[in-house]
Amino acid sequence: MKKETNEQERLNQMIGRNIKFYREIYNIKNTGKEKMTQALLAKKVGVSTPLIGSLESANSSQGISVYNLYKISKVLGVPIEKFYETPVIEQVGNELKITS
Repeated sequence: MKKETNEQERLNQMIGRNIKFYREIYNIKNTGKEKMTQALLAKKVGVSTPLIGSLESANSSQGISVYNLYKISKVLGVPIEKFYETPVIEQVGNELKITS
């Protein structure tokens, strides 16, 4: 049971990192448009801003429903399966870096 919990926590953290990553990529691709903040993403998806913040936090293992993840994927223009992939690029401070 403990192993399953750890796997679930790691999956939730990976999804959260990917939400943050693809939100920031959205901002890079859409310069000149309104910046996709956590608050704006939350509003467009119909969830609370603290939920998005908790999902994106590196220290959180907050889960998300598949339906809300689907709505996030539509808002950010990212196929939903991308949120389940191990990221090859992570944000470090204010910069994006490629990880192996």
